[in-house]
Amino acid sequence: MNAVPAANDSPGAFQIIMGSSTGRLFQISTWGESHGGGIGVVVDGCPAQLPLEVEDVQAELDRRRPGQSRIVTPRKEADQVEILSGVFEGLTLGTPIAMLVRNADARPSAYDEMRDKFRPSHADYTYEAKYGIRAWQGGGRASARETIGRVAAGAIARKILAGAAAGYQAIAYVRRVHDQETAANLDELNAESVEGNIVRACDAGAAEPMIRLIERARSEGDSLGGVVECVVRGVPPGLGEPVFDKLEADLAKAMMSLPATKGFEIGSGFAGTLLTGREHNDAFYMEDGRVRTRSNRSGGIQGGISNGEDIVFRVAFKPTATIMSAQETVDRTGQDTELTGRGRHDPCVLPRAVPIVEAMVHLVLVDHLLRQRAQNLGWERTVTSSAPAADA
Repeated sequence: MNAVPAANDSPGAFQIIMGSSTGRLFQISTWGESHGGGIGVVVDGCPAQLPLEVEDVQAELDRRRPGQSRIVTPRKEADQVEILSGVFEGLTLGTPIAMLVRNADARPSAYDEMRDKFRPSHADYTYEAKYGIRAWQGGGRASARETIGRVAAGAIARKILAGAAAGYQAIAYVRRVHDQETAANLDELNAESVEGNIVRACDAGAAEPMIRLIERARSEGDSLGGVVECVVRGVPPGLGEPVFDKLEADLAKAMMSLPATKGFEIGSGFAGTLLTGREHNDAFYMEDGRVRTRSNRSGGIQGGISNGEDIVFRVAFKPTATIMSAQETVDRTGQDTELTGRGRHDPCVLPRAVPIVEAMVHLVLVDHLLRQRAQNLGWERTVTSSAPAADA
């Protein structure tokens, strides 16, 4: 949690912001449990008069929803979104936007065994250690269903970014499942090729071996992890803050806040440690009045601030913790016991993680965009031309 001075209190007073909220000028707060009445989000800070329809949000939720293919969880949820406030006659009002998705196919009785047993590598034990209570039916807030709110809010953020930055795109794809890897030509990567296969790899040929791996793991009662890579185009130079709110730091926090994530790297990442400075540096040159770099090992961010090149990063996802095999565990009384394998789960979270990664990109970038506009009167000049200003 973060402690910040309360707006209407004395300088020594503080209000507590809990971990279900993120963002500064574009702030979202998600709520709801996986087997409760529903999942939702409140978006505060969206500018007024942004055209927004339910269909804008629903299109992204359809990419995230369960039951969409044979390699994801069979839970049947339409994930139909309802916009409860903040929009009137197709335009945002500038007031908080509340959105709700009701749970339709919750089966809490399927989790009776987890009432007193801690599932290995889940948040069961840690939530109980923190709060002394937990929503044991499906994992509660620790469930990936919480990301519904992020994806819904991300759809709004994307509309703002598309209107403010020409050519803005964030395209993620599954780069690796277990030991099966394929790397896209990032200059040619497009949403159509990613959405053209159920694993969301960069092409159908790369997808088939991955699909076979996932199907085999499911048949064996097991699960797999992998890597999602994302390229973000059309980001103007100048977004990000020095020191603690560096753009890559906020992207890393956003990605590592997602369920099942275990690693983040940007640009050359860990592979860059094998290069010398001469090999790694991105040389500058001018192109059509714009500062460019001949390589992009920085991943589009230098000194914590976007440089106008594509932002490229990768996120590692662990194998799904829920598996259909018996496992050793302990119960709430501290007794050794065994947990039988049951429940509905994704044998690999990667295909459904793709739109969630993109949503978190939108949320981070729109917040930094609004902060940049609020802080710097010369921001419009920065966007239209990244060439250094002439000396007076």
